[in-house]
Amino acid sequence: MRSEQEMMKLLIDFAAHDSRIVLATLEGSRTNKNITPDLFQDFDVSYFVTDMDAFKENEEWLSSFGKRIMMQKPEDMKLFPAELGNWFSYLIIFEDGHKLDLTLIPIDEVDDYFTNSDGLVEVLLDKQSLVQNEVLPTDRQYWTKQPTAREFDDCCNEFWMVTTYVVKGLAREEILFAIDHLSGIARPNLLRMMAWQIGAEQGYSFSVGKNYKFINRYLPEEDWEALLSTYAENSYPNMWQSLFTCYELFRKYSKTVAASFGYVYPDYDEAITKYTERIYKKEGFL
Repeated sequence: MRSEQEMMKLLIDFAAHDSRIVLATLEGSRTNKNITPDLFQDFDVSYFVTDMDAFKENEEWLSSFGKRIMMQKPEDMKLFPAELGNWFSYLIIFEDGHKLDLTLIPIDEVDDYFTNSDGLVEVLLDKQSLVQNEVLPTDRQYWTKQPTAREFDDCCNEFWMVTTYVVKGLAREEILFAIDHLSGIARPNLLRMMAWQIGAEQGYSFSVGKNYKFINRYLPEEDWEALLSTYAENSYPNMWQSLFTCYELFRKYSKTVAASFGYVYPDYDEAITKYTERIYKKEGFL
């Protein structure tokens, strides 16, 4: 496998020697000093170019970065709508295991790029000194933020309302419906509440990572194990237990957040819990 230094040199040198590329930037985890480097980090690079069509019409230039085993062009797909406007991206996995997410951006959209940046940006090459202000990568935009009273209540409301869909799916023996609502909506709001409580304890000056991937660093071991147990979704008994464990965790963390900020904890927790238990017992699971 090529080293990080070899890959970066390859990407920068290519941009330096192609007159159509005016500016090159690095984004994502490789710019974030709070992320421990590993072999699975993507190289997220953007080239700001004067001629988009020339690059898109002949893709031979991509071979300069190595032998690829797979490539995806999100802006050239029918099933999934494009999301980048005038930008065009190539997601490439190379034979040596490296992954490159390379985006072509029209040169006249430089200002929009930096205005809408998430902050994790490093300038690699600037041939025309287009970037006037110093760019220092920061993950501040991803820091957990203290919830307002309304945000807290909305999170509670969404969690408890959506759990009734999980209950309905289990009662009807529509397990995929139940799994989708637990995994896609209810549990993410549990994780949100847990992150808020961690912030209340330790200050809102850090990120728990994309998809809450670092949240285990801040949770008590027993709560981490309980959270992991809620991912057991391969049977109706497991789904019921996962749901009840989510109830317990959400109740514990949301009550702590409410107490920390003087927010009102909603009374529909008790009502929905009783509703769930009635359905559970009626279905003969006890």
